[in-house]
Amino acid sequence: MAKTITQLVESVLDRKEELVSLVQKLIEFRTPAPPARNTEEAQLFIADFLKDKGFSIDVWDVYPNDPNVVGVKKGTNGTSYKSLIINGHIDVAEVHEDEQWATDPFTPFVKDGVIIGRGAADMKGGLAGALFAIQLLQEEGIELPGDLIFQSVIGEEVGEAGTLECCNRGYKADFAVVVDTSDLHIQGQGGVITGWITVKSAQTYHDATRRQMIHAGGNLFAASAIEKMTKIIQGLQELERHWAVTKSYPGFLPGTNTINPAVIEGGRHAAFIADECRLWITVHYYPNESYEEIVKEIEEHIIHVAKSDPWLREHPPIFEWGGKSMIVDRGEIFPSLEVDPAHPAVQILAATHKSILQKPPILDVSPSVTDGGWLADAGIPTVIYGPGKLQHAHSVNEQLSIDELVEFTKSILMFIYEWSHTGNEVKGEILNEI
Repeated sequence: MAKTITQLVESVLDRKEELVSLVQKLIEFRTPAPPARNTEEAQLFIADFLKDKGFSIDVWDVYPNDPNVVGVKKGTNGTSYKSLIINGHIDVAEVHEDEQWATDPFTPFVKDGVIIGRGAADMKGGLAGALFAIQLLQEEGIELPGDLIFQSVIGEEVGEAGTLECCNRGYKADFAVVVDTSDLHIQGQGGVITGWITVKSAQTYHDATRRQMIHAGGNLFAASAIEKMTKIIQGLQELERHWAVTKSYPGFLPGTNTINPAVIEGGRHAAFIADECRLWITVHYYPNESYEEIVKEIEEHIIHVAKSDPWLREHPPIFEWGGKSMIVDRGEIFPSLEVDPAHPAVQILAATHKSILQKPPILDVSPSVTDGGWLADAGIPTVIYGPGKLQHAHSVNEQLSIDELVEFTKSILMFIYEWSHTGNEVKGEILNEI
C-alpha cells in the first residue's frame, strides 16, 4: 500500500543513514572555490541522480569544468498548479593546507551526532536533504501536479553567480527556496556589491617635481593620486556614517550597511609621483534597497567630494561596479532579497516547519548573502531555508547536526508536496496551517 505524505515524511528518520551517506558522498567531491573549475564530477553525479528520478536534465559549462545542472520534472497539471525552484550551490569554501582539520576535509565522518567535512553546513547538507526528499517522492510513485525545478549551481563562493546564469537561461517558477545555511530560519538577505574607484592623471611626473606641486610658486597643476584618494576614502566614511544614522532595517543591527575600503593599489615606484590609485570597496546594503540605487548614491556623493577639490574637479574619479567573478575580474554582486511574510508559499513553508518541528519558524534576515538575490532580482519570490549554522560554515572541522538535517529533509519534503498541490487560483490570502 502506498504511503501517505505524512507517512513518507516520518520515514525520513528511519532512513537517516541513507541521508547521511548522501551528504558524505557530496562532500567527497572536492569542489572548493577558489580554486574552482573542479565541479564537473559532482555536477554529473547530481545530473544522473535527477535523471534517475524522472527529471529532464540541462547541463552547460559556465566556466570550463564548472557546469550548472538544472533538472525539470513537469507536473501532471502544471498549468493549474504552482511551480517551485529548489536551488543550491555545489562549490564550497576554500581550504588552506595549514588548517588543523581532524582528517582530510573531503573525507567526511560522523561524530557525536554531527557530520564533519568541508561543505557539510555550507551547503551540501541542504542539497542532499532536498535530493533525498525528491528520491522519497519518486520511490513512492507520488506525482506532483506542479512543475519542480532543481538547480545545482556553481560559483556562489566566489561571486560567479551560477544562479544568474539559470535566470538568464529562462528558468522561472512561482516560488524558489535556496536551501543554503540558515539554521532552519526562513530568511531574506541584504545585498553586497564590490566596486573599484580610480583616480588617474593623464601625465606622469618625476618625484623631484613634488616641490612644484605642493609649495608656493611651484606653478605645476599636478598631484599625487594616492594623496587624492585619501579624500575619496574620507568621503566614503562620511557617507557610511550618514547611512548608519538615517537607514535601518528590521533584523539588522544599526550600521550594518557598510562601505569597506578593502584594497588600495597605486603608484609606479619611488622615482614617480603616483599617477594612478585604485580603491576596491565592498558595500553592504539592506534588503529593501537595490544595488542600482546604492551605486547611484555613492557616485553622486563622491562626485560632490571631488568637485570640492581643485585637482579632482579636473580629474574626476572613475567607477567600475560589480563583476562576474572574484577570481576572474575581482568583482561581485549579490542582490538583496526581501521576504513577504504574507506570500502563500512563505505561509505554507512556515506552517510546514511548525508541523514538523512543533515550534513556529523564525522569519528574519541572513547576516550573509546567497545566490537567492538573483532569483528575487528575476522576479521570483524567494526565501533562504536550509540546515546548518553560519558559525560552522567556512570553519575548520565544518559540521552539520544530523538531527537538523533530518528535520530539514522532512520539512522540505512536505513543503514540496504542499506547494505543488496549491492551485494557481491562490493569490495572497491567509492559508490554514497544515
